[in-house]
Amino acid sequence: MNRFGLILISTIALAAPALAQKPVTPTGVWQSPGGNTRLRLSKCGANICGKVAWASPKAKADAARGGHPNLVGMNLFENFSRTGPNSFSGRVFVPDINRSFNGTLTVTNPTTINVRGCLVRNTGCRSDTWTRVGN
Repeated sequence: MNRFGLILISTIALAAPALAQKPVTPTGVWQSPGGNTRLRLSKCGANICGKVAWASPKAKADAARGGHPNLVGMNLFENFSRTGPNSFSGRVFVPDINRSFNGTLTVTNPTTINVRGCLVRNTGCRSDTWTRVGN
């Protein structure tokens, strides 16, 4: 076998795991970057939803100022549908300001997800990395 053939086979062998990536579902309990909120992500039909499982006194007070005194149990991630093996898109509700935004969720590894929301299209965007704290 010539040198080109060996390089081609090596490249295919290294790329195969990435091409055969299994779909990941981010169900479980995830903590916000500041540690003030924990969401339980679970299946809701064919999609993923996220309800507040725990909130700090500060997060509860912020939500109450936005008109939502009962933060625990609120659905903050709504109808996140799969867009790739490890990515989802849906609506993110921010109780502090009483608004919903288009958002994306990407599983970066088994213990972290990246959540991104934008005001309009791709403007006014914010991205946060959440950490898994339970199943």
